[in-house]
Amino acid sequence: MTRPFLDSFGRAVTYLRVSVTDRCDMRCLYCMAEDMTFLPKPEILSYAELERICGAFIHSGVRRIRVTGGEPLVRRDVMSFFSAMGEWLRRPDDGPRLDELTLTTNGSRLGEFAAPLHAAGVRRVNVSMDSLDPARFAAITRRGNLHKTLDGVRAAREAGLKIRINTVAMAGLNDDEFDDMVAWCGQIGADLCLIETMPMGETGDDRLNRYIPLDRVRADLARRWTLEPLTYRTGGPARYVRVAETGQKIGFITPMSHNFCESCNRVRLSCTGQLYSCLGHEGASDLRGPLRAGMDEAGLLRLVQEAIGRKPRGHDFMLDRAADDPARISRHMSVTGG
Repeated sequence: MTRPFLDSFGRAVTYLRVSVTDRCDMRCLYCMAEDMTFLPKPEILSYAELERICGAFIHSGVRRIRVTGGEPLVRRDVMSFFSAMGEWLRRPDDGPRLDELTLTTNGSRLGEFAAPLHAAGVRRVNVSMDSLDPARFAAITRRGNLHKTLDGVRAAREAGLKIRINTVAMAGLNDDEFDDMVAWCGQIGADLCLIETMPMGETGDDRLNRYIPLDRVRADLARRWTLEPLTYRTGGPARYVRVAETGQKIGFITPMSHNFCESCNRVRLSCTGQLYSCLGHEGASDLRGPLRAGMDEAGLLRLVQEAIGRKPRGHDFMLDRAADDPARISRHMSVTGG
């Protein structure tokens, strides 16, 4: 079995999040500005380039890959990439291989892609959905259609995909819906993950006043639901409880109130070939330039190892940083990949 690279703090990096596009058919308040300027096509990695880089990571011990965006399913011919990555799921256990290939999506195109994704080897998807109210959903996403996302969730269930609903907790927007989300997820057999808003890029929304610490949300839910602590992990940062009344899980991702960096096993590859060893830092390693200059596989492996070696101890998120603070994260979440 391939041994994973360790960062300078002894953490094994086994999880890669890969953005295949910065484009999206929604403009969620916490993720993107309403008027976005998207990257020109030559700056975006081709599928062949993405496959080469992912292959280098798999040879470096990565066992899980999550495909993200933007919205990954808006990229033309994206199933060719899923099919290529799915081949790594079928490799022998004693060599480089993947244990899991997953997807984060807004669900708008799951109706079309759920069955092909399952055929490619995907067994679990995260669907971003911040409200069960159609008008509120449209306001948060600025152009989304709740019924299309619900149709996508239904198609995913019918295709045999496990579903986790990702909900960003936002004061004054959806903080009165968490009980409804717990109940609905119980009805459809999906897990729920609540996420604290993060200060990435200018989106035109006041995230400082939207922020809700999730320990407060968890304590409030515990007044009406029986929350049983779990040691369950999916490879990501969520900490889970089981809802006794529904049998489903709730995850809590708390980058602002409770730093989880001590166990971080993740790096992120942007659609432009920038490797971010930490979501909460601006520093990145360029893989696209060397790749297009003809770097061989050994060179790619060396670059990956060097980048992992520079992974910082923890993120540096602060909601109230001044606009001119050099530590402020200027890139949008859609550029990095969620």
